[in-house]
Amino acid sequence: MPSVRTAAHAIACISLGGALVPISAIAQTALPGIVVTSPSPVAKPAPQRALEPAPVAQAPAQKAAPMQASTVPTAPPVIVTSTGPLPGTIIVVDDAFVPITVVTGREIAATQGATITDTLQTKLGISGSTFAAGASRPIIRGLDNNRVRVQENGIGSHDVSALSEDHAVPIDPNAATQVEVVRGPATLRYGSQTIGGVVSVINNRIPEFVPRGGFQGEIKGGYSSVDRSRDGSMSATAGAGNFVVHADGFNRQADDYNTPRGRQTNTFIDSDGFSVGGSYVWRDGFVGVSFTRFNSLYGIPGVEATLGQTRIDMTQDKVMSKGEWRVRSNGIEAIRFWYGTTDYKHNELGFDAGTGADFIGSQFKNKEQEGRVEIQHMPVMTSLGELRGAVGIQMGHRKTSGISFEGDNLLDPARTQSIAGFWFEELQLTQKLRLQAAMRIEETKVRGLGLADITDPNNPIVFDGERKFMPFSASLGGLYELPMGVVARLTGQYVERAPDAAELYSKGAHEATGTFEIGNPFLTKEVATTIELGFKRAKGDLRFDASAFYSRYQGFIFKRLTGEFCDDNVASCTPVGAGSELKQLLFEQRDATFYGVELGAQYDVAPIWRGVWGIEGQYDFVRAKFEGVENVPRIPPHRLGGGLFYRDGTWLARVGLLHAFKQDKLGINETETAGYNQLSAELSYTQRFNANSNIAQQITVGIKGENLLDEEVRNHVSFKKDDVLQPGVGVRLFGSIKFN
Repeated sequence: MPSVRTAAHAIACISLGGALVPISAIAQTALPGIVVTSPSPVAKPAPQRALEPAPVAQAPAQKAAPMQASTVPTAPPVIVTSTGPLPGTIIVVDDAFVPITVVTGREIAATQGATITDTLQTKLGISGSTFAAGASRPIIRGLDNNRVRVQENGIGSHDVSALSEDHAVPIDPNAATQVEVVRGPATLRYGSQTIGGVVSVINNRIPEFVPRGGFQGEIKGGYSSVDRSRDGSMSATAGAGNFVVHADGFNRQADDYNTPRGRQTNTFIDSDGFSVGGSYVWRDGFVGVSFTRFNSLYGIPGVEATLGQTRIDMTQDKVMSKGEWRVRSNGIEAIRFWYGTTDYKHNELGFDAGTGADFIGSQFKNKEQEGRVEIQHMPVMTSLGELRGAVGIQMGHRKTSGISFEGDNLLDPARTQSIAGFWFEELQLTQKLRLQAAMRIEETKVRGLGLADITDPNNPIVFDGERKFMPFSASLGGLYELPMGVVARLTGQYVERAPDAAELYSKGAHEATGTFEIGNPFLTKEVATTIELGFKRAKGDLRFDASAFYSRYQGFIFKRLTGEFCDDNVASCTPVGAGSELKQLLFEQRDATFYGVELGAQYDVAPIWRGVWGIEGQYDFVRAKFEGVENVPRIPPHRLGGGLFYRDGTWLARVGLLHAFKQDKLGINETETAGYNQLSAELSYTQRFNANSNIAQQITVGIKGENLLDEEVRNHVSFKKDDVLQPGVGVRLFGSIKFN
C-alpha cells in the first residue's frame, strides 16, 4: 500500500467507512495504539486500519522514541520536523473511495472572509452563494442548499441556511482546525439531504485526549484591508487524569467592503461566540459534551436591501455530545455515537424612515435534534479477502418556521422527522484492489401548511397535512493501486432525496432575497444516478487529484422565477394582482443531467535555498441541462488557474492566478456573467520550537493579498450578482501562537 500510511501526524482526514475523522487525532481516538507518558501495563494490540483511508503524504518524519502504554490516552509526542504537511502542500487523500478536499487551519487563517465558504470557494468543484459578506453557503459541483450538508464534529449545523441564501451558517472560520469536503458514498451516512456532498468542520470542542503536559492552546487573529475587518480567537484544552476540558471564543468585526467601483454598502459584519466542553477519557475510549453560542449581525447588500437597511440578527445555542468505546471483543471493534440539540433564531431587520426606528420584518426559528450510533465489526477473513464494516442508525427531528410580520408567512411551522439505517462494508480483495459497498434506507415525514393550487390567487387551495417518503440509496466503489504511486478510483451511486419542508410548504414573502416563494406539497423524491472515475497521487514530486463525473437526475427540484411579481401576499401576485416588489418563485421538478471534470496538481520542480520551488494548477467545470435543451440556472463557470510556490520548514511564498470564464450557458430569466481574473499572493513565516520550550510550540505570521488586479468580480451563482460586486483588492495580515 502507499507509504503515506506512515504519516501519523499529518493534518488531514481519514474516512471511517465514510466517517470524517481528523488525521491529527488518529493516535488518540482511532484504533491504532495509544501514545503515553507514564509506565503502566501494555495496551491491547490494535489493528492498523478501521475502514479509513491512510493519512496523506507529508515531509519525512523523525522517529519518535518508543513509549510505554497508559490507561489514559494522550497526544502524540511533538516532532518539530513533522507537524504535518508543510504549508502550501496540496493535500491528497489517495486511500479514499470518494474525492476529499482538505483545508487546514493554517490556510483558513490566511483567507479573508467571515464564512467557511470563503476558504473553500476556490477549491476544485466548489463555489459559494456569496449572497452577503456574512452569508455564503458552499456549492459543490453546481449543487447547493438542501443537497449539501454543513456539519461540525459530525452533527449538522442545524440552521436555516439551506432555506435561503441570505441565511448564514453559524460556524465561524476561527472555530475550525480543519475543514473537509466529501463527495460520494461516504455521504450516505448523513442523510438524503447530502446528495451533493458534506462540508465537515472539525475542532476540539469535545476533547478526545488529554494534551501532553496537561495543556495546549492557541491564539490567532488577523486584519484585512478590503473591509477593515478585525478578527481574533483563543482556544485552550487542559486535562489531568481521566478528565479534560476545553474552552474557546472568537470576535469578528468588519465594515462595508471596497470594490473597484467604491464601497459596497450594507456588507458589514459583527459576530462573536464561545464554546465550553469536557470529556472523560480512558484507555479504550472517551465520552464528552460541549455547549456553543454563536451571535451574528450582518447586512444584506443590494439596491432595495440597502435602501431598507436590511440586516439579519442571529443567535444559536447548541449542545453536542459524542463518544467512542473501542470494544475489541465479541465481534465488535468499536461503538461510536454523536448527538446534538440546537435552538436557532434570527430576525430580519429593516429601518422605517418615517418613524426613524428599526422593525422586524420576519423571524426564522429552528429547533432541531439529531443522533447517530455506529457499530464497527471486527475484521472477518473470507475466501475473497479481509472484510471490514460498520452499521448504524440515525434519527432526527426538526421544527422550522419563517414568520412574516408584514404579509403571508414564508413558512408556517413545519415538522420533519426521520429515522434511517446504513451499512458499509469493505473487502480487501487483493493487495492492490479494495472494494466498498454501502446502502441506506430512510423514512422521512414532513408535516406543514402549504398551497396546493394558486390558479386563483384570491382563493388558493390550502394543503394542511403530512408527506411521507422512503428514500433508498446505495453505492459501489473500487480502489486499485497502479504503478508510480497512482491510485485509480471508480464509484457508482444511486441516491434518493426527500424534499425539504421549505420546498414543499413555502408560501410567502422573503424580503431579504426580494422573492415571493411558493412551494409544491406534491413534490416527489429526487433521484440521482452517478458514475465517477478518479486518479490520485499523494506522494513524490508530482501530486495530483483528478475526477470526472456524470449524474442523471429524475425529478430535480429547483427554484423557477416565473417572471411574475408579488407584494406581501398571494392575492397580490400578477397577472391577477398588482404586485411589483417581489419576484415570484416556484419550486418545481424536471429531469436533468450534470457532468464535469476536476483536476488539481502540484509539482516540486527543484530544491532551492533551504526548500523547494514548484508549480501548481487547477481546472474544473460542471455542465447542467434539463431534459431537452434548457440549461439549469446558477451553474458555476469553467475555471482555470495556476501559480508558483516556494516552501521550506519556515517560509512559504506563493503567487497564483485563477481565471473564471464567461458564463453564457443560461437558464430561463438569467443574464450573462462576464469572466474575471483573481490574482493572489502570500508570504508567511513559521517558527517552531522544541517540545520543552517555555515560550510556545509554534509562531506564525503572514501576509496575503487577494484580487490584486482589483477586477470587477460578479459571481454567476449568486442571486445578487447583477447589482452586487465581490470584494476588490485586499491585503490580510494574520498570525497565530500555539502553546504546549
